[in-house]
Amino acid sequence: MSCIDHYKDKATIAGYPISIFFIVVNEFCERFSYYGMRAVLVLYFKYFLLWDDDFATTIYHTFVALCYLTPILGAIIADSWLGKFKTIIYLSIVYTIGQVVMAVSAIHDITDTDRDGTPDNMSLHIALSMLGLLLIALGTGGIKPCVAAFGGDQFEDHQEKQRSTFFSIFYLSINAGSLLSTLITPILRGRITDHFPVCVFAVVFIVGSGMYNKTAPQGNIMVKVCKCIGFAISNRFRHRSSQYPKRHHWMDWAEEKYDKLLIAQVKMVLKVLFLYIPLPMFWALFDQQGSRWTLQATTMNGNFVSTVNPILILVLVPIVDSLVYPLIAKCKLNFTPLKRMTVGMLLAGLAFVAAALVQLQIDQTLPTFPSSTVGQAKFINMINGNINITAGSNPITLDAFSVLHDDYLTFDEPFNLNLGPGAENVVSLPDGTRSTIIIIQDAATYSPTLRSFSSLFCAELFILRILNGFNSTLNVTVGDEGFGDIVTNNMSEYIEVAQGTPKFVIRNDLGDECVYTQTLGFGSSYTLVIPSTFAFGPNCADSIRPVMDISPNSIHMAWQIPQYLLMTSGEVVFSVTGLEFSYSQVDSVLQAGWLLTVAVGNIIVLIVAEAATLEDQWAEYLLFTSLLVFVCIVFSVMAFFYKYIDPTKIEAQFAHMEPYEKEKKKSLDMTKKNLYGNDRRGSNSSNKGTQQTKM
Repeated sequence: MSCIDHYKDKATIAGYPISIFFIVVNEFCERFSYYGMRAVLVLYFKYFLLWDDDFATTIYHTFVALCYLTPILGAIIADSWLGKFKTIIYLSIVYTIGQVVMAVSAIHDITDTDRDGTPDNMSLHIALSMLGLLLIALGTGGIKPCVAAFGGDQFEDHQEKQRSTFFSIFYLSINAGSLLSTLITPILRGRITDHFPVCVFAVVFIVGSGMYNKTAPQGNIMVKVCKCIGFAISNRFRHRSSQYPKRHHWMDWAEEKYDKLLIAQVKMVLKVLFLYIPLPMFWALFDQQGSRWTLQATTMNGNFVSTVNPILILVLVPIVDSLVYPLIAKCKLNFTPLKRMTVGMLLAGLAFVAAALVQLQIDQTLPTFPSSTVGQAKFINMINGNINITAGSNPITLDAFSVLHDDYLTFDEPFNLNLGPGAENVVSLPDGTRSTIIIIQDAATYSPTLRSFSSLFCAELFILRILNGFNSTLNVTVGDEGFGDIVTNNMSEYIEVAQGTPKFVIRNDLGDECVYTQTLGFGSSYTLVIPSTFAFGPNCADSIRPVMDISPNSIHMAWQIPQYLLMTSGEVVFSVTGLEFSYSQVDSVLQAGWLLTVAVGNIIVLIVAEAATLEDQWAEYLLFTSLLVFVCIVFSVMAFFYKYIDPTKIEAQFAHMEPYEKEKKKSLDMTKKNLYGNDRRGSNSSNKGTQQTKM
């Protein structure tokens, strides 16, 4: 059966093979799963694994770098051994296992033996997380270069228009999956259902198995290119002596083994790859949208804004292609692809300047946490009456069941706390911590005494705790969460509650019940003080005093929109143009090189995150901006001297030379054969001498 007949047997819809619909749905589900997981990954590191911002950023970018290194491995496996279909199937299984392992790692109950809501063996959760991310990186990266190419294989040569439309639909499915996942996943955060689509995409792809056109592996061009470069280097090293004539280009030393067309193509690849050297710096800034910018959003007020980028992509791509570029062309400006990429890099730099300005405003509203050499304390009066105390050199007057309104006091050494006649204490605060000191009445002497509790050191969640000053043990719940039994004059642990106005249900041992509501802003933290005068009844909530530990975030997330707009504009101009430029210059080998620039960019971020000693985040933003501007200048100089290549002309030139080269090679082979035949017809002694010489 011919290839055409084989295609004719395939079912079609509106001229498209049915198989491509399975491929598009597969890509949508895979991207939904990947971007959904990535949208909350740095938050998972920070709030579940309890990593600091720098370490969370480092691991995040290490994972992204792996996701863009493994496509090279996937392409080699598909083209050299398994073929695209089997590679997608096998690595999808690996991907699915990785997502399941990642989901299991987020279930704190598997190690929470005492059921206090906190994992008892965090090392197990970290190990499972790292294993899951490694499998996901191998899976998503390995199938990345295969799916689009496999979709293209489903079309005949005369279906060029349908194939082009397919690629547009394919990339639309990528952006649609990204958009929906960043909308839905933050809502589903912490549930295993976040990872459901990855199971769907594997099943959908397998269902269409009988409809696919599966081409056999034909060898990977990247392997051929690497072998050609390796042979040229080794051959040049063997002929490094001055007695050998120099060649025009060092790749010409591969002519003994490889044809001139491949060598010319490798030269073009190397020329463009050299131009790629500055490009990773753009990705170093771009991919921080999922790390530093996400962490910045947690210190702001409003809903999560990770959806801004995919929405802007869908809006800006047609605007730039249909409006901006034509207007520039009408102005007769030579806006070459390399100039566009330069503008894209500058826009990314401006985005980080905008991020730095927003960070400066955020820093002015955040609480001043203690450094590693000082401690901070807050004082709450739990006595039903006014008291005057002295903390170090600070005289303080506290009303009944009230707190000092000047927030936390800072102490760099142990201080005297005078609660009145005969009630003087020396207080030593742990360095780098916040403490809440409650002043209660001693049951025996009726004189003031104190108890100390650690305070929250975080400003990004909705956190609350209960201080029980009532004369009996109380049990407090909010929704499905519980503070446990709180004995008199004791403090509960902080727990995370829902944003808005949650209802707190307070119960005693007799079954009496009181409902209290408290409005919470994003990033706020409260201590609810239940005083000794509290009494169950219709107005029981009136006596409860909320004490603000950390004020709500006041800078709205809408201020991040300018930086997202600038960064997305830079992405449209830089990334789309870069891919177009790469494909216009030389064959698909550069796709691997392009993905490699993304991986290197993420490696730059993790190096800077670990090596930089900048205390202020805005300063780090400006550092990245400065590095990008420097790299942008270097790239502009390189682009100025770059000469554009027309691969079709070079291929046509070598196609014209090919018959002559083959005839020349055939003539040389015949000459060698004749010479060898003459040697064979010579004397035996001459033949032996020849053999000895060869040996």
